[in-house]
Amino acid sequence: MANRTGTYIAFDGLGKTNPTESDFKYYATMQAWSAGKNIDFKFVNSHDKTAAVRDTSLRSTLESRIRERLAASKNCIVILSDDTRKTGSMLSYEIEKAVDFYKIPLICVYVGYNTINAPKELSNRWPNSLTARINNGTADAIHVAFKKEILLTAINQFSVNNDSPGGSLVTYKKEAQERMNSK
Repeated sequence: MANRTGTYIAFDGLGKTNPTESDFKYYATMQAWSAGKNIDFKFVNSHDKTAAVRDTSLRSTLESRIRERLAASKNCIVILSDDTRKTGSMLSYEIEKAVDFYKIPLICVYVGYNTINAPKELSNRWPNSLTARINNGTADAIHVAFKKEILLTAINQFSVNNDSPGGSLVTYKKEAQERMNSK
């Protein structure tokens, strides 16, 4: 397999062509954090490692690029919002491949929260593919809030090259989350 140094970021485009109307805006926020000169948030974006695709690309082309990017990824961020769909998006395919084939740890990121202490209580945000893999224990996942410090800590801590979360419903201790939020 290729050198696995990237972080793959998965989100539901919600079938929208305007990125501000979908979960793409959270991906764009992460890109802005990474580009910021005064912000300590650096990661290797797996999406930058292969040719770009458009939403109008053939599904087979999209799936091929996803597989290329996942093959080069050390972990996978799954952005989850109230709008994330249960089925019908490429997000389900991304989760299936990340867990089943590439064995990549998931960093499940919840928009609109400061701390995540009981991920099952947020299962209404999980696509069916994620629910199935959490319930059968094949997803190796940590669940965190969409906050810069916690997210960067998880990116740097959990990967195919390092530690794994060691379960499907892992969270940081409440005190650790609060400490990271205060930075």
